[in-house]
Amino acid sequence: MLAIDLMNTPRNKLRIGLFSIGLDAYWSQFSGLRDRLIGYTAQVARNLAGPQVEVVNLGLIDTPEKSFAAGHEFRAADVDLIFLYATTYALSSTVLPAVRRPKVPVIILNLAPAAAIDYGNFNRMGDRTRMTGEWLAFCQACPVPEIANVFNRCRIPFFQVSGMLENDPLAWGEIAEWIEAARVVQIMEHNRLGVMGNYYGGMLDIYSDLTQQCAYFGGHIEILEVGELAALRKEVSDADVQSRVAEFKAVMDVQPDCSEEELARAARTSVALDLIVQMHALGSLAYYHKSVGSVENEDAISSIILGTSLLTARGIPVAGEYEIKNAQAMKIMDSFGAGGSFTEFYAIDYNDDVVLMGHDGPAHIAIAEGKTKVRPLDVYHGKVGRGISVEMSVKHGPVTLLSVVQTVDEKKQLLMAQGESVAGPILEIGNTNSRYRFSLRARNFMNEWSSRGPAHHCAVGVGHIASKLKKLGALLGVECIQVC
Repeated sequence: MLAIDLMNTPRNKLRIGLFSIGLDAYWSQFSGLRDRLIGYTAQVARNLAGPQVEVVNLGLIDTPEKSFAAGHEFRAADVDLIFLYATTYALSSTVLPAVRRPKVPVIILNLAPAAAIDYGNFNRMGDRTRMTGEWLAFCQACPVPEIANVFNRCRIPFFQVSGMLENDPLAWGEIAEWIEAARVVQIMEHNRLGVMGNYYGGMLDIYSDLTQQCAYFGGHIEILEVGELAALRKEVSDADVQSRVAEFKAVMDVQPDCSEEELARAARTSVALDLIVQMHALGSLAYYHKSVGSVENEDAISSIILGTSLLTARGIPVAGEYEIKNAQAMKIMDSFGAGGSFTEFYAIDYNDDVVLMGHDGPAHIAIAEGKTKVRPLDVYHGKVGRGISVEMSVKHGPVTLLSVVQTVDEKKQLLMAQGESVAGPILEIGNTNSRYRFSLRARNFMNEWSSRGPAHHCAVGVGHIASKLKKLGALLGVECIQVC
């Protein structure tokens, strides 16, 4: 079987368009104003650029003709997002053509060169022409309502950041989050999600429309056969098996009661999974299979947990039970650098006011509190087979939960909650297990979360990133709901 040709893979860098606006009638009236505004624009361009960000800076646009040309340039450059810097007053007719043609979201930057005009020095200038020129250099807010009005009427998605050009961590923090959200949009747009096997029969909440997933998040969905994994297992060498067993023991805490036979079985499947990922250029995976009537398929599926956990830690999140929506949520969380471990509700501890959550199957071992334990299991509850599994808690500290929700009218929502992963006793059953505390209190959180109609799975990641997720939703045009 041939691997995917990666010679024409999409560019890795996020490409951001930048232009500033002004009014050409001003330049002959106010000496030095145009050069000053161009300098501000160059400063913004430097601040936006980064190792994974390429800035297409078209400079100061001050006529409709230049705006039309800018629209063509942005479209030809295939920009992912446009930053429009309102340096002074400008006619909306010099803005609209530049953003209509590229058809990407626009962030309006209302960034003043300082916290305030120096009123004393300003009023002592004595030359009202010079004074007006100085005011116009601080006139960033003036065109913003006009631009917003036109964008709304033209159905152009836009968002705003107001603040200062320098010494404003709040404004530049917002800008950084917009860039990060746009980077995740780009990742999802080009992600290849593998789906292997079939749904867990009877879990009506997890059934998904694959076409809708592509419509909302982009990417490609590759339908995979469990038989392919089983066939690849046969090709794995004994040397590769032993090397993978050694990796298991290095990165995880393999318990003494785990047999070498089961470790080798898991290692063979893990190496085969890596081959599938490479052959199909996968960025995420959802799987489940009963394997009835096929010893080889059952052998593959019942030994899959360690391999899928390693993949998840490498940025290729794997969701069990064929939960495609949650594979998307996990990929989003991981793309933000937060992890994104497969989880569901276990129980509520009313004494400690915490919600116990976890799942059997893959774990995001890169966000574990300490080393992930590997334990043997005589049965996988509700599933075929036996073997070894992982047990871990998410790092103690701030966490964010994310669920991709499918609504009654077939739309998608991003449901999120911020809480804390806290220390305390867990269920030592060979599954992921964590204790979470929420500001709503456990019982209220449970009611609020469930009332939104998510599937029973969600992704949990480290850190509070709801503000980033909301920006992602805004760029994707997906409704976001935060319960706490």
